[in-house]
Amino acid sequence: MSLGRQKDIALLLLKYGRGDLIQGTELYDEAAVSTAEGTDTGGRGPDTLAADLEEMGPTFVKLGQLLASRPDLLPPSYIAALERLQSDVAPFAGDEARSIIEEDLGVRVSSAFAEFEEKPVSAASLAQVHRARLRDGRRVVVKVQRPGIRETIVDDMDALESLAKLVERHTDIGRRLALTDTVVEFRRTLLRELDFGREAQNLSRIGRIVEGYPHLFVPAPVPDFCGTKVLTMDYVSGTLIGELSQVALLDRDREALADELLRAYLDQILVHGAFHADPHPGNIILTPDGRLALIDLGMVVQVGEQRRRELLRLLLALSEGEGSEVAQLMTRLARPLPDADVETFETAVIDLVQHAHGQRVGDLATGQLILELVRLGVSHGFQPPPDLGTLGKTLSHLDGIVRRLDPECRPDAVVRDHAESLMRRNLLSGLSPGSLFSSALAMNEFAQRLPDRLNTLSDQLLQGELSVKIDAFDEARLTQSLRSIANRITLGLVLAALIIGAALIMRIETSFRILGYPGLAILLFLAAAALGVVLVVTIARRDYWGAGPE
Repeated sequence: MSLGRQKDIALLLLKYGRGDLIQGTELYDEAAVSTAEGTDTGGRGPDTLAADLEEMGPTFVKLGQLLASRPDLLPPSYIAALERLQSDVAPFAGDEARSIIEEDLGVRVSSAFAEFEEKPVSAASLAQVHRARLRDGRRVVVKVQRPGIRETIVDDMDALESLAKLVERHTDIGRRLALTDTVVEFRRTLLRELDFGREAQNLSRIGRIVEGYPHLFVPAPVPDFCGTKVLTMDYVSGTLIGELSQVALLDRDREALADELLRAYLDQILVHGAFHADPHPGNIILTPDGRLALIDLGMVVQVGEQRRRELLRLLLALSEGEGSEVAQLMTRLARPLPDADVETFETAVIDLVQHAHGQRVGDLATGQLILELVRLGVSHGFQPPPDLGTLGKTLSHLDGIVRRLDPECRPDAVVRDHAESLMRRNLLSGLSPGSLFSSALAMNEFAQRLPDRLNTLSDQLLQGELSVKIDAFDEARLTQSLRSIANRITLGLVLAALIIGAALIMRIETSFRILGYPGLAILLFLAAAALGVVLVVTIARRDYWGAGPE
């Protein structure tokens, strides 16, 4: 690990750690600093941070792009600046690209490709892209990883992780943001993006997901010519969405393009549990035949089944303006920190959702709303899951692309309609023949085993071996209550015995008489009456007047 690199990172943290980068997260509580500094940020600011990250190299360009999807870590102004980060860099030599291809694939470039353009069509911080043609005439592009980029990223992340541990150990902000875990997750994401074999799998998987949408496709990889540093896939001609003019869209089915794009991403997130987390305008191409191609699938986020159910419920609650439901879901999704203010957070969430739902239809942006929920969580002492911020950023990007494709499209209405459709589908799937048959088998097994279980229970009861475990909040109070009940039952039995005994003795002639009746019987009646009065008074004092225990 380079000490010089650690110094550069430390200086960057010091430069922005005392400015509005930290203050904007609402984790910085020294208002006096802000007042003393006034509006002078000493050359610090969102655009300056983006420029400094570009200057520090490809690791920090990617880090900045990843930070742009984390509204729980940065204020909105910085996220907007980091979203504009450009990773275009000077290309490396074509002969170096050939060497990397031949080393990674174990085949000569001249043998693998009928044509290979040494001049790249684009170059970025992690790789550059060359046009080529296979021996069978298939036009492809070859993505080649920059030489030494993995080693550079590993060294930079080692330095960043060691500093994150230091900051987390000595500052409250570091602990609240779980800075070390965040850096570890960034490292994992970057290294996954450097594995071009994984990206080839992503192309195939997302390609299968969008097969049901005629206006969408994903360029297919060429497995025989893919490795860890080389990715070969179909060549896609067309225009990037970010470069499209409204005139170019006039003769296209804009409504179908926008609708299918949004629904396909909702399927990725809520049905298949794997979604392309970087759908910005530079990663989607409109082809000459009027279809949309999704490219650059290095960043794909996995979503577990339980989380998919939670996200589906969240989207439905947001679309219906159910603020209380959204607040409850957010408190379950986010991890409360020691100073979390649950009541204030829930109130703020309800106000946000109701205000957003009251806007004019079409103005509600689901992605931005999720990002605001994440920011609210952080400001009220909660730590939202990172994938929630990624989801919000993905939907926010899609909202902008969809409105660019079709200004009349209402993304919130599409989200609501598709989420409701998925919920109905999930409910109906529970009534499928397979699930009903499974339930019938379970009921049959229960019925067959019920006699044995009842026999076992009765044997334990007769033999005095039956035990009941009671888990109560206050065992002493429960024991006292049970003792009180037992005393009342016992006293009631004594009263009944006295009354029955007196009634039986009443028919026996005796010389000892009271008021003309057998004296012993009268005494038993009087004793029963006295005990009855005591029992009634005790019950009234304890259960109705609250006089305390017996």
